[in-house]
Amino acid sequence: MPRQPSLPFGGEQLPGDGSAVLHPDFLDVETADAAFKELLASTPWERTQLAMFGNIVPEPRQSAWHSDDTTYAYSGVERIAHPMTPLLKQLADLASDVTGTTFNGVLVNQYRDGNDHLGWHSDNEIVNGPEPTIASISLGAERRFDFRHNDTGEVVKVLLPHGSLLVMSGLSQTCWQHRILKETHLALPRINLTFRRVLKLS
Repeated sequence: MPRQPSLPFGGEQLPGDGSAVLHPDFLDVETADAAFKELLASTPWERTQLAMFGNIVPEPRQSAWHSDDTTYAYSGVERIAHPMTPLLKQLADLASDVTGTTFNGVLVNQYRDGNDHLGWHSDNEIVNGPEPTIASISLGAERRFDFRHNDTGEVVKVLLPHGSLLVMSGLSQTCWQHRILKETHLALPRINLTFRRVLKLS
């Protein structure tokens, strides 16, 4: 799948109404390989049931929420937190160095092959705040990540390589939706970590 021709591989990916900056070489190959291997073996993977358009459907991926101080809810499901591991804390600190944001949780996702995917959505839950910074690390198989503008319908296509970091911020969750496209020809797994600063609502 060709990269979006009008935008560089790396750097700012969105033409406006928010920001999505790709750091393709965020982790060196050795660090990325080791993190992928550890996460694949040690993460307490779950497959949740989501509320989608009035129906309850199985989530088309496996995931686990990790945080030392907060739960997280999306698509009608509240995720109980598993503790942050030393590896997740290390990666959170590295992402914080780039973004200037202190993260208090991470949703770890496994796309077992190209059949696992994620439909159009925005991470616009109240607990994420009005203009959240979300730091997304990709490990394993390279997958295509699409943005679609809510008003114009413009689509921006991005490839997320092993060891890369995509930082979404500003109005990116208000003005754009995003997805991981199903690619049935892919046989290898991908792990994605989306670090967040979740607000405690009371």
